[in-house]
Amino acid sequence: MEDLTRIPPDARVDSTLSKGLLLLELLARRGGAMGVSELSRDLGLSKSNAFRLLQTLRVMGYVRHRPDKRYEATLKSWRIGRRVVEGLNLRSFAAPAMQMLSRETGEAVTLAVAEGLTMTCLDKIESRQPIRSWIPVGAAAPIHAVATGKAILATDWPTYRGLLDGQLSRHTERTLTTPEALEADIARTITSGYAIDRGEFRSRVHGYAAAIRLPQGEALGAIGLSLPDLNLPPDADAHFGALVCRAAAEVTALVAEA
Repeated sequence: MEDLTRIPPDARVDSTLSKGLLLLELLARRGGAMGVSELSRDLGLSKSNAFRLLQTLRVMGYVRHRPDKRYEATLKSWRIGRRVVEGLNLRSFAAPAMQMLSRETGEAVTLAVAEGLTMTCLDKIESRQPIRSWIPVGAAAPIHAVATGKAILATDWPTYRGLLDGQLSRHTERTLTTPEALEADIARTITSGYAIDRGEFRSRVHGYAAAIRLPQGEALGAIGLSLPDLNLPPDADAHFGALVCRAAAEVTALVAEA
């Protein structure tokens, strides 16, 4: 397991900056708020040193001081990370896997990324079926109501669970709008490796998706299929689920090699 408390033994490393970055990484990886005592203990710092680092990170907008006196990471690091991710040219990495899904199914193939609690379609391949699903590039959808979004939720559910509190808007009669229903669905997604949307954002339009990950495990995006319920084969879940998992694994491998 990676040691987050170890500063590389290099004379060129600024120790104060290194400690601040390690503190920020620890907050982000824990996925919740931490107190000064806990942070100082885990990082091997004095409380006064940890407090000074936290104040600097707070002023810079990287951490938030909560009413309960604990600290949590803000989304500023995520926004910076998003810019880095965009530089990876996800479309190019995903193109071969998207073509594979299109060949195997003839249905609409989508590549989507999360922006807060919204999924945005980054790229697509149109369906070849007479009755088809249509999704324009740039289209947005709530993260809890589409397969690509639920695939992302499953990669870091403890964090997303809190962010979604009060945000489960209804879009069709099938939308999962209670925490209990969504939690059960995400549990199934975690177990199977792929997410399913059964007409939860657009009536009678189903989706299957799996997450594309960075080498550290964080979600980079999701790749999926979208099709009308009239086109569903009898073994749709197993068949399409296996295909999107294969596609996501192929893209994940290409990203890791970059």
